[in-house]
Amino acid sequence: MYCGIRKSNSKIPRYTIEKERIKELIKKSYEDGFRTIVLQSGEVDIYDRDLTEIIEYTKKNFDMAITLSVGERRRERYYEWKRAGADRFLLRIETTNRELFKKLHPDDDFDVRLEALLTLKELGYETGTGVMIGLPGQTHDDLAKDILFFKIYDFDMLGVGPFIPHHQTPLKDQKPPDFELVLNFIALLRLVTINTNIPATTSMATLDKEGREKALNSGANVIMPNYTPQEYREKYQLYDNKICLKEDEKSTLMITEETVKRAGKILVKERGDRREKLITDIPVDL
Repeated sequence: MYCGIRKSNSKIPRYTIEKERIKELIKKSYEDGFRTIVLQSGEVDIYDRDLTEIIEYTKKNFDMAITLSVGERRRERYYEWKRAGADRFLLRIETTNRELFKKLHPDDDFDVRLEALLTLKELGYETGTGVMIGLPGQTHDDLAKDILFFKIYDFDMLGVGPFIPHHQTPLKDQKPPDFELVLNFIALLRLVTINTNIPATTSMATLDKEGREKALNSGANVIMPNYTPQEYREKYQLYDNKICLKEDEKSTLMITEETVKRAGKILVKERGDRREKLITDIPVDL
């Protein structure tokens, strides 16, 4: 109900980046020093075998970690991609409040989403999920339970971003949250989950021009430059006022480096595997 490219939005152009072009982009990103890449799409299964080929090509030619973000699939397909060499999978749950999940995802099933996440963990993926902060109807108790959910299931990557309305969705008149709430959530998430990978997302910089720098100083430890070719970026607007739509890949990388420097951090272009825990974990009781 919140997504600007939801299937019910007939006013936006749909596109596919051909697999050979994707291979070229992966090669270029490797030459630019990156050692990890995220491949993201809608749930369009006619391209699943192309994705297998892209994974195999990448693993054969480059020392790179591959993260997939392509939605709910059958176990057999997850297994195929893992055998091909995929390392990680991102599948956001958006909220662990089942009633709120159903309102926002009327065509989806919470238990199916959770089963997919557990299947990914079982198959050996570094598994990522995440929630949106400030959803209409969401409470602070919901957010606290989200953090405990992440802790209990020990997910490796946790994507957090503010709700930002899109003018072509049913939630177009809703307001985004106070950015301090987002930063507090990230800080608590870091304290509770300790060694997970938490990105400073583009949406944070949309809500606050220094949003990514603030997130990096509140517990986030990952930043994700957009390597999508410029001609496609304006067609991929999940929410209004999204930044980095006009830049090419080179400009995006430069902006990313400047962002990290302003935050007082050092940009490391490595695989970014989840680090081992350095302190004794604290059990959580529900």
